Amino acid sequence: MLVGYARVSTQEQDTSVQIAAMHAAGVRVIFEEKASGAKFDRPVLRQCLASLKTGDHFVFYKLDRVARSLSDLLKILDRVERSGACIRSLTEPIDTTTPTGRLMLQILGAMAEFERSLIRERCMAGQKEAMARGVHCGRALSVDDATAVAIVEAYATGLYTLKGVGQRFGVSDSVVKRLVYKKTKPNYRS
Repeated sequence: MLVGYARVSTQEQDTSVQIAAMHAAGVRVIFEEKASGAKFDRPVLRQCLASLKTGDHFVFYKLDRVARSLSDLLKILDRVERSGACIRSLTEPIDTTTPTGRLMLQILGAMAEFERSLIRERCMAGQKEAMARGVHCGRALSVDDATAVAIVEAYATGLYTLKGVGQRFGVSDSVVKRLVYKKTKPNYRS
């Protein structure tokens, strides 16, 4: 039996292209998930892998829909093989019933991990450059500038704990901590 797995990272995205390709390939049982591929422990993926039986094919649209690191990919491959199933990609030359297919799976998995690392590196460099120009990165503060200064000053008196300052100003402990750390540790990144 062909058992499909379709995944997108966010609720705003949809799996329609992946699902259509699977239907065209004859896949009738499809597990669909909206979760980051960076996380290995995904409930629907776990359920999909647990459903595999001897002779089944674990089918996906593209390798990066299943795993973003080689170590995660190898764990998934091991689980699929222990169930007696094999892996098949609809867009890449992957078929683990052959030694060449297994090799391609590992090469493409390593490339996916490399690509993810490059993207992360570029994002971090962009954020660092933006911060150097004074651009605020991350969520907007939940308090105005005057309140932020008052929070830091109240904590600096030593009369209040982080929690106490938070209660006094009606904000969470994490907001207080972020403001205090930003003021006292210039290299702190929230």
